[in-house]
Amino acid sequence: MHIRVLARRFRVAAGIALVLAVTGLCAWLFAINWRPRPGDFPVQGVDVSEAQGPIEWWAVKKSGAQFAYIHATTGASGADLRFTENWRDSFETGIRRGALHVYSLCQLASDQAANFVRLVPRSGDQLPPAIDLDFQSDCAARPERGVVIGELGRFIEAIETHLGEHVVLRVGKNFEARYRISEAFTRLLWSRQAFFPPSYLPRPWTIWQASSFRRIEGISGPVNWNVMAQ
Repeated sequence: MHIRVLARRFRVAAGIALVLAVTGLCAWLFAINWRPRPGDFPVQGVDVSEAQGPIEWWAVKKSGAQFAYIHATTGASGADLRFTENWRDSFETGIRRGALHVYSLCQLASDQAANFVRLVPRSGDQLPPAIDLDFQSDCAARPERGVVIGELGRFIEAIETHLGEHVVLRVGKNFEARYRISEAFTRLLWSRQAFFPPSYLPRPWTIWQASSFRRIEGISGPVNWNVMAQ
């Protein structure tokens, strides 16, 4: 009797484990293949960095990417090792490209601007430059809002002067809550939230990072998938 009870419990546990495994697999497959409906958001694309390794841009284009933001610089000294390659190859594929800077609260705006200007060339065919604004794991500084707004304003002015384009601000939810960036600068906004359109910004976004899980041909591993508002 005791053995039969144990056997029954084992079968139940095995069944539950199987259901959980299948459910997890289905959720994973959904996540890596999902993107917002092209009928709702016709213009879709990626943002990439050296973390993606070598990229086959023709395959990326066939996967539905019409634009690409390419990580260029981080802070005052970081430079993406694949920026020049990705900048060239995306252009040759016919994908519209823009440069992305990851802003640091731990370094002066003037030094960060110099880093960006050194690497990113000026051309008439690029998308507006983007600034990623979020808390970084390697920077514990949390300056007062007035300091952040003042420094960021100087950085924006420098790179807009260099490229002749207004910037796009990619603002993380926690960063926006602390510094209210969208209230301080009348620039286009890039928001991020998986699967559901974000609502943490007080005015409409222009770009939405809808997924960081999607897998597509031409890129090894997951990639950030973005859409533009109509």
